[in-house]
Amino acid sequence: MSEYYLVARITSVSDKKGFVKLYSYSDFPERFFSLTEVYVDFFDVKKKFYVEEVKKVKNEFFIRFKNFNSVSDTRILLDKDVFVDEKNVIQLPENVFFVHDLLDSRVFRNEKYFGRIKDVLSYPANDVYIIEDANGEEILLPALSELIEKFDPENKVLILKPGKGYYEDED
Repeated sequence: MSEYYLVARITSVSDKKGFVKLYSYSDFPERFFSLTEVYVDFFDVKKKFYVEEVKKVKNEFFIRFKNFNSVSDTRILLDKDVFVDEKNVIQLPENVFFVHDLLDSRVFRNEKYFGRIKDVLSYPANDVYIIEDANGEEILLPALSELIEKFDPENKVLILKPGKGYYEDED
């Protein structure tokens, strides 16, 4: 079974030649230029589409799929989500992770359970992890390297550096 990763949403028909406009969910939208195939979701079924051309106008991306050459061809694609498979996932730089890898990860500090990552907020300065502790309380933790010792995405475990930081000391 293949895994799929959401990268964009088709928001509108762009022109008579079959281009559609994308709303990118990716932090790396330039990736669209290297894609040869994507998957479009139709009622929870992923259908493979071959990318014929991608163009960027200002900060917006447009894509045309093989055999979609007119406005009437592309209307069926409106408001559909666009995915890539595992082989087309961006390889992230060291110590940079996908939000889906972080979500629901267990967080430990001083070798004790600290909570679970429930959400990740993106801000210009840095991301912020919303961690729910054992009592159901939310703790906001800036995603700063000086606070994080390591993250293991395969086991979904985030280890915080020992001692005091931006989070309250348990002792």
